[in-house]
Amino acid sequence: MAHMKTYRTNVRIGNWNEDLYLEEEAEKDYLEKKERGELVSQKVDLLRENILRPVNLTMTNDGKVHFGDVVMLVNTGGEQRECSAVSINADINDLRMIPSPGIQAPCSVSAGRGIQACVRTAFIITSVDGSPEGSTLHFEQSFALKTTCGFASGLYLTSDMKSFQKHAKKSRLQEVNLNDISSFMSWWKIIYFDPQERLEYEGQPVPANANVLIIHCKTNQALAVLGNHILWTTYDKEYELTAHTFLDSHRAEEDNNHWILCTSDSAGKGLVNLTHPQSVADNEELTQTNPDI
Repeated sequence: MAHMKTYRTNVRIGNWNEDLYLEEEAEKDYLEKKERGELVSQKVDLLRENILRPVNLTMTNDGKVHFGDVVMLVNTGGEQRECSAVSINADINDLRMIPSPGIQAPCSVSAGRGIQACVRTAFIITSVDGSPEGSTLHFEQSFALKTTCGFASGLYLTSDMKSFQKHAKKSRLQEVNLNDISSFMSWWKIIYFDPQERLEYEGQPVPANANVLIIHCKTNQALAVLGNHILWTTYDKEYELTAHTFLDSHRAEEDNNHWILCTSDSAGKGLVNLTHPQSVADNEELTQTNPDI
């Protein structure tokens, strides 16, 4: 008798009614979120589907960079870094659904190793001094870098002086992020990468697909990618992006600060070859030799 079962297995004991009610509520909440597209898996799929959508870069005919051009900002890498591009580092917490799906500000950026022209990596050269769209960008001329409209929301690449509360996550250097307000903090300028020839190119047109430096106007710090500071993002393992000028023993900027304003090739078949980026001199010689390019 001591080992006899007092209840059958189908007899409900304890707070069975409360447990059943909670299960029903959880299932109802799940179905409602699924219907509204608010499940985490649905948000991740929506984010990746839209932010990785291909974008056509501008096809330059004269080898120069113009206001309104859609470009990628590419660093060809170094000893500790692979080739990478400035990328929107958005996760589901940066996703807004109303009035339409898109990225909300502020949003972080990183240097992604996936070199493909998509919503995540495309930036528009935007005028801040009244220069008309289509006019040539010149060395030392201020401009803004804006993400594409639509899902990327037309956000501006922005930076400001580092402080105790505001700095890059890993390196604690000057932070770079995306904001929806165009201000002096979103102004940048291009300078020639070789300091010994820099004065000769001041005021000259900026070439596409050639090594240059991208300088933040307010702080005078150069855009940089850090190979020794890794970020685990929704997309892959990527490098931290910051605004900081790295100088070698000759007071020249290191390759962390070297960038290419990458466009589509003249045949429209994709990116210009990044294995051997052109110098400004190569670009000018090519234009003079082939005036139709």
